[in-house]
Amino acid sequence: MIRPSKTVAVIGAGMVGACIARYLQRDGHNVIILDPDEPGAGASYGNAGCFNPSSLVPIAGLDTFKQVPGYLMDPLGPLSIRWSYLPKVAPWLIRYCRAGVPEKIKYQSLALKSILSKSLEALMPLVDDCGAHDLVRRDGILIVYRSRESVASDARGWNLRRENGIHWEELDHDAVHDFDPNLTRDIQFGKFVPGNGHTANPGALVKAIAQHVVKSGGQHRRVKAENFVFNGDKLQAVVTDQGLINVDMAVIAAGAYSKPLAQALGNLVPLETERGYHAMIKTPAIKPRVPTTDSDHKFVVTPMQEGVRVAGTVELAGLDAAPNWKRADMLLRRIGALYPALGKEYRPEDITVWMGHRPSLPDSLPVIGRSKRSADVIYAFGHQHVGMTAAPYTGVIIADLIAGRPSPVDLTPFRPDRF
Repeated sequence: MIRPSKTVAVIGAGMVGACIARYLQRDGHNVIILDPDEPGAGASYGNAGCFNPSSLVPIAGLDTFKQVPGYLMDPLGPLSIRWSYLPKVAPWLIRYCRAGVPEKIKYQSLALKSILSKSLEALMPLVDDCGAHDLVRRDGILIVYRSRESVASDARGWNLRRENGIHWEELDHDAVHDFDPNLTRDIQFGKFVPGNGHTANPGALVKAIAQHVVKSGGQHRRVKAENFVFNGDKLQAVVTDQGLINVDMAVIAAGAYSKPLAQALGNLVPLETERGYHAMIKTPAIKPRVPTTDSDHKFVVTPMQEGVRVAGTVELAGLDAAPNWKRADMLLRRIGALYPALGKEYRPEDITVWMGHRPSLPDSLPVIGRSKRSADVIYAFGHQHVGMTAAPYTGVIIADLIAGRPSPVDLTPFRPDRF
């Protein structure tokens, strides 16, 4: 049965929005991307660039909770909460704690597996479409440890990965340094995950996919979506800061900025922003062989076209507070303890720093499903730390929903009204 094409507004031009837009276009729909910024200018620009099907471990968990007090004692540690923001974020933190019990963690990890396991398989057709093969590497990632105690502290995550069929190679001291001789000799153990990959330039990859959407007949309108117009339950238009845009359906994929749009549609979603930072070394003495995670200090070092990026940390301070650039400086200072050749004083022109907003929900699962107000508006936001990885298969799912086909995965764990 041939279904008629629709005009679909995709609200958000990050990795999730771009992948959705292209999959809808491949399905024959007329696509209009709505975003006041250029494609890939938000969180998709500044992340660590990893494609990690292995990232199916929910953030909440008893092992994580044990480390939180220590993190909070260090204002530049892996987790920071601005105390002035604590009253506002407290309900989210309570939900986060409730999500970290063992039975819920297993459920959440299975749900994450369903949208992550085929991520690279879903990405490659989009890469083929836009000719961005030079931006995608499929040579794995490395996680390193300085002690057996550090390895043991990660046991929950690795047990969950094993239960979900993730394969990795255990590296002892000699093997990890054979793999990457530039690592500090303090590293005692490593885990190499060959099924993962990364992009050499996250912003450029998103831009390439979105530009191909426009080249193939779609549009990118630099407007801010603010509300919706309905005739009964039927969507008529998206209200923007520059007027109405008539559409048949809409997808909200605006990341950390999706909450007020969902609220306008009757869904009170506890979406929070985790502010992440990066520092980019444009003139590195060496590059890691693959993206490498320092498990002790919770940051990732990724080889990229423009140099070496060190990214990580979580800051809870909302959308409006000014960046704390000391957190980016801290990442830069700590990189020398992982890669000694990178631990030096850099000229200001050799470094760029960035802060962006991860869209986060307390159970580590995104919202994917139809809005309460109308089946014509579909949600696809809140991908937290797995946006780059989950985006391509999210595009597959949304294309099936808009076409009226059955979802390829069970969407119950992602339903908007689960909270």
